[in-house]
Amino acid sequence: MRYRIVVADDDPITRMDISEILKEENYNVVGEASDGFDAVELCRKFKPDLVIMDVKMPILDGIKASKVITNEGLAKCIVVLTAYSGMEFIDQAKESGVMAYIVKPIGKKNLIPTIEVAISRGEELEKIKNDAKNIESQLEYRKIIEKAKGILMKKENISEEEAYNMIRKLSMDKRYPMKNIASAIIMNN
Repeated sequence: MRYRIVVADDDPITRMDISEILKEENYNVVGEASDGFDAVELCRKFKPDLVIMDVKMPILDGIKASKVITNEGLAKCIVVLTAYSGMEFIDQAKESGVMAYIVKPIGKKNLIPTIEVAISRGEELEKIKNDAKNIESQLEYRKIIEKAKGILMKKENISEEEAYNMIRKLSMDKRYPMKNIASAIIMNN
């Protein structure tokens, strides 16, 4: 099956119709919720690729549930569906981190393309976030090594290249990453 999807709508007929369309198109509907609270819990359990979320639902509405799901990183993307097309709802949806907004009634012709585009954008966004984390981690790694080099240069009265080579040699000899060796040098200072 293709992507894992959670469907959240307080109307059981709408929920069933959406799930049937998705299953016919070989999507994996991993959970159905009748309110925003259950939608969040299903996302915590299944970490779906996509959530299809009605805006107006009991206990926790779809906009607030979408904010929780987005902030906690519980799904790759969210598509909201609603009978309301007013700008106040659209603005709230934009602020909640959703990828798309569909006005009811929905059918296969507008649901499937929206899902495919939203999931694609969600995957791109996830890749960008992962790349940013990797860059941040590499930058932190470089800062630690630079600080350790500075300590060695001052303490041993050696050049930057010699300090770097000393850290690298210790790293190879002890079979630990240079970051760990550099951290030990900093702690020992």
